[in-house]
Amino acid sequence: HKCVRAAKSPVFKAELTRGATAAGVSCIRINDMLPQVFKSLLYFVYTDSLPEMTGAEESMMDEHLLAAADRFDLEELKLICEEKLIRELNENTAAKILKLAVENHSSFLREACIEFLADPPLLEAAMAMDDGLLEHVAKICQALLKKMWAYEDDPMQAELDVCLAALGGMI
Repeated sequence: HKCVRAAKSPVFKAELTRGATAAGVSCIRINDMLPQVFKSLLYFVYTDSLPEMTGAEESMMDEHLLAAADRFDLEELKLICEEKLIRELNENTAAKILKLAVENHSSFLREACIEFLADPPLLEAAMAMDDGLLEHVAKICQALLKKMWAYEDDPMQAELDVCLAALGGMI
């Protein structure tokens, strides 16, 4: 089992090598992950697929599995989660998915969110659904905010300029 986990994940490989005892037994302690998330991660490691899940469970699991895939450097699992989350991208979920993308180093998911939010009516609707979207994006990454408003004719350019000026050296 050690060889399978080590072959799939460089992080597992490092942890298993570092945690080996004189008797050859390796132990990795995972304290900050839901048991069902780790179980699904291991299921993926052994089968290259995800276990069957219900709709609500699947949505929650995609978010947690994206973080786990990033943590354990499982690029295939990360891609699966990214694709599933992109299918959920709408005005109601844009802020949350963008936050997940940035936190979990997902440029693919981040770019999908930026592309989605680049359409002024969709951005306006997303901002109406989540009052903190603009502020949250600005705090996470000023470059993302600039990219979202890359064109000069944007009616929100003045608001962007004020936000960027207020942030100044915070980022």
